[in-house]
Amino acid sequence: MLDIRSVLVLGIGNRLLGDDGAGPQAIDLLAARRCGATLQDGGTIGLHLLPAIQDAAALIAVDAAMFGAEPGAVRVFEGVAMDRQLGGRKKTAHEVALADLLGAAALSATLPRRRALVAVQPQACDWGLEPSEPVRAALPALCDRVQELLQRWQGAGAA
Repeated sequence: MLDIRSVLVLGIGNRLLGDDGAGPQAIDLLAARRCGATLQDGGTIGLHLLPAIQDAAALIAVDAAMFGAEPGAVRVFEGVAMDRQLGGRKKTAHEVALADLLGAAALSATLPRRRALVAVQPQACDWGLEPSEPVRAALPALCDRVQELLQRWQGAGAA
């Protein structure tokens, strides 16, 4: 059985750029819910996060990401779907940095097999401490998707 404490939930984003801060804001909400996983505010990402990813039994990244939906829409990209979402034409600096971190973990044979990106479609990533109304309204759904993944993965074990 997968120990939920060994799952890293990484909130990615800049809290000073409105909707871009959705990942770290979701981490705050998950902490209040006491979800049981290892929670980390990854900010705008850096190589210092690589050891945490390498040590995790599973990884859930939470971020604002462009995927062509209405602002506030929430999607889960799991496994190779996450890799595809992060590959190709980059729309944010986080996609480049997260893809690079996952690539480095893969090169060292420490990439968590279970991995997912839980993403919200942003409306605006301009200067501001608050997300847009559609993203603010979607924050509970972001957390719900994370908790659903944790429950499913825990029930499925480490396989």
